[in-house]
Amino acid sequence: MADEFIKGLGIFTGGGLAWMVLASWYRTTGFESTDQLVAPVTASGDDLFNALGVALMDVMFWFTLIGALTFWVLIPGVREARKAYENRRTQ
Repeated sequence: MADEFIKGLGIFTGGGLAWMVLASWYRTTGFESTDQLVAPVTASGDDLFNALGVALMDVMFWFTLIGALTFWVLIPGVREARKAYENRRTQ
């Protein structure tokens, strides 16, 4: 169980940091703004690198959420269900 926890924590911190860096570049209009990291995307030009940055920001957000939940909830839940099924089958 500790192995899954640390994998989920690594995904959560790594993906979250990558999302925060990209969101601070593309979603922060100014330091005085009250809606930092959640404002609409403000790209300073429509080139390939800005499009990749915005797409990668969305990918990192969902990777962080789904990856952490997979290792913290889904995998331990499947293992517990498998143990319960085996116990029920042998009795």
